Amino acid sequence: MDLFTSQNDDIQLKMPDGDVRYYPAFFDKNKADHLFKILKESIEWQQDDIKIFGKVYKQPRLTALYANNKNTYTYSNITMKPHKFTEELLIIKEKIENISSGIFTTCLLNLYRDGQDSNGWHADNEKELGTEPIIASVSFGEERWFHFKHKTKNQKQKILLQHGSLLIMQGKTQENWLHQVPKSKKVMKPRINLTFRIID
Repeated sequence: MDLFTSQNDDIQLKMPDGDVRYYPAFFDKNKADHLFKILKESIEWQQDDIKIFGKVYKQPRLTALYANNKNTYTYSNITMKPHKFTEELLIIKEKIENISSGIFTTCLLNLYRDGQDSNGWHADNEKELGTEPIIASVSFGEERWFHFKHKTKNQKQKILLQHGSLLIMQGKTQENWLHQVPKSKKVMKPRINLTFRIID
């Protein structure tokens, strides 16, 4: 990973039936530090309830939805209404669009306060995202492992998402693979994750 210094250098993950690219140094450390601080303080974070097997729990992370439209986004029986894109989110969005094939309308943000915050196995395959959705995921703050597992084959993959990195999932990735951010007792500091999507 250390050999990659350019913001546009990417690693193609070896994932059959999927298309995943990783940019470990998409933002340099100074810019990533600056954006992490602003996003942590300025985003309107919320913690929703989720129902699992009939019991209601607090979602194990904070979330927020921002967009350039008023389209809601529903996942895990949670319907979120978007706030208007902030200046910082628009800057990040434009930078991603310069190297990707997507023109993004919406950003779902996650704040993992420490290693006890997590995101279970799922695919970003909600109907609002259409077929073969492109998801651009930017990470700021503490590094966290990101796991993949194939839906039908005995294949797994994992990658350590670095501060200032970009992960792009596209093609048939959501159709064929699940992903998660598992809990970790070793992680004590927060991570912010921005997942840019297209919701028409």
